[in-house]
Amino acid sequence: MLLHDTAIVFGRYARQTLRSTFQILFGVLMPLLYLLFFGPLLTGLPLGRPGDSWQILVPGLLLQLGLFGASFAGFSIIIEKNLGVVERMRVTPVSRLALLLGRVLRDASLFVFQAVLLVLTALAMGLRAPLAGVLIGFVFVAVLTFALASLSYALAVKVRTPQEFGPAINALAMPSMLLSGLMLPMTLAPGWLDLLSRFMPFRYLVDAVRDAYVGHYATAAMLYGVLVAVALAAVAVTVGTRTFRGAGA
Repeated sequence: MLLHDTAIVFGRYARQTLRSTFQILFGVLMPLLYLLFFGPLLTGLPLGRPGDSWQILVPGLLLQLGLFGASFAGFSIIIEKNLGVVERMRVTPVSRLALLLGRVLRDASLFVFQAVLLVLTALAMGLRAPLAGVLIGFVFVAVLTFALASLSYALAVKVRTPQEFGPAINALAMPSMLLSGLMLPMTLAPGWLDLLSRFMPFRYLVDAVRDAYVGHYATAAMLYGVLVAVALAAVAVTVGTRTFRGAGA
């Protein structure tokens, strides 16, 4: 029953997405701009770890795609509440968990597709990375999207207007970006900033994907990244499910 309901909800939102080329392509625009205009500035710089600048930058941009895209996914719930869509869904027998899972699976599919476009562009610009590492990067994007979209929808259920939702997300997303080392490894930062960044879960995902992009899979960074990603997804889905059930979304 849950799988059936989830498939129905996923199909509904996937069809909406497929009808909007703008939505599919616009989300990848900002990472592409970083890739095109920021990436060449890193070429030849001593970045303190193996691999060229693309193997440093591209993993960060992949997770930036998931971080910002999934964090703002909740806007759609607010719009649906205002249009009465959520109220109509409440009277159906569809599982509340399926209402969440169908949405976040659509988001994960969308951002993995955008991640593929980003990596293909990076390959054309000179990125060299093992196929296994690239695939691991896509898995991390999917898990991060799954987690953050769940939390975003949970927050959106609680707030009333986009004016409340947007600033709250920005207040969380920007520090997460700056302290995760998305653009450059935090090992290049001063000691106090490097220490502070270790309390940011997303840093461990970034370090894991960077290891994967240079072909290092059995590392401490990979282990920590996997553990943090799984824990984050479990907590996020739990919070999102309880919120949906409690709010009747």
